[in-house]
Amino acid sequence: MISRVTQQTVQKSTLANLQLNLSRMSDLQGRLSGGKLITKPSDDPGGTASALQLRASQRAAEQVARNVDNGIGWLGTVDSALQTSLDSLRRARDLTVQGANGSMSAQARDAIAVEIEGIRSAMLSEANTSFLGRSVFAGTSNTGVAFAPDYTHQGAPGSSVERRISSDATVRVDVDGSAVYGQGPWDPVTATGSVFGLLDQIAADLRAGLPISDHIAHLDTRRDSMLGELGAVGSRYGRLETVQQGVQKTIMDLKGQVSAIEDIDLAETMVELQSQEVAYQAALGATARVLQPSLLDFLR
Repeated sequence: MISRVTQQTVQKSTLANLQLNLSRMSDLQGRLSGGKLITKPSDDPGGTASALQLRASQRAAEQVARNVDNGIGWLGTVDSALQTSLDSLRRARDLTVQGANGSMSAQARDAIAVEIEGIRSAMLSEANTSFLGRSVFAGTSNTGVAFAPDYTHQGAPGSSVERRISSDATVRVDVDGSAVYGQGPWDPVTATGSVFGLLDQIAADLRAGLPISDHIAHLDTRRDSMLGELGAVGSRYGRLETVQQGVQKTIMDLKGQVSAIEDIDLAETMVELQSQEVAYQAALGATARVLQPSLLDFLR
C-alpha cells in the first residue's frame, strides 16, 4: 500500500528535522562554551554517578591534606621549641659545670646565677609556645599557656591533639609539656620538679655558695627527656610529610579522573560542531526548497 504524502506532511517532517539539527548544534555550543561534557545528570547518568563518587573521594583527600598541613605546622612549632630549649639547657649545663668550681668568687657565681635565671625565663617562654592560638605543650587545654608562673603544668591530663590522616589512622601533633619540662618547683629532697625550678635552685645555690655538682646529673636527665620527645616528634613529622606527598598525588589523580568524565575533548568538540553547522546549513537549504511553494505557485 502506498502512503499518501502531502505537502503539509513534508513540511512537518522537514521542520522537525531542522529543529533536531538546531538542538544538536545548541548542545554542542553549550558544551564548547562551558567546557563540560555533562551539563546535567540526564546527559550521562552513569558518568554522573561516577563523577559524584570521585568528587566525594576528592573532598575526603583534600580534608586529609588540610589535616596534614595543620599537623605539620604543629609539629614544626614543637620541634623548633624543643631545639631551642635543648640549646638553652646545654648552655645551662656548661654554666653549672663552670659554677661547680669551688674557687670562684661570689661575684662570679652571682653572674652565672643571673645568666641561668635568664635561661630559665627563655625556656619557660619556649614551653609556652603556641600555634594558631593553641599551646603546643598543653594538650587540649584552652588555658593559652602550658605552664603557670609557679611552673604548674596547665595541660589537660591524659589529653592529646590528634590529626586524622586516613579513615582509620591519626597522628599526634602535640607534646605533653610535663614529660618534657617536668612541673612544679624543684624539691631538693626528692630531686623532682620542673627544669625551670631546677634552674632556679641552681641559681639560688650559686648565690648561697652551696655545691651544685649534683645538679649536673639532674640537667642530664631532663636533657635526655627532651631528646626522646624530639626524636618522637621527628618521627611523626616524617610520617606526615610522607602522607602529604601521597595525598597530593591522590588529589591530582582524582581531578584527572573527574576531568576525563566531565570535561570535553576540545578539538573533537570543535570538529563535531563544525560538522553540525554544515549539516544545519544543508537542512536550512532543504527546508527552503520544501517551504518555497505557495498558493500562488499552485494557481500558476
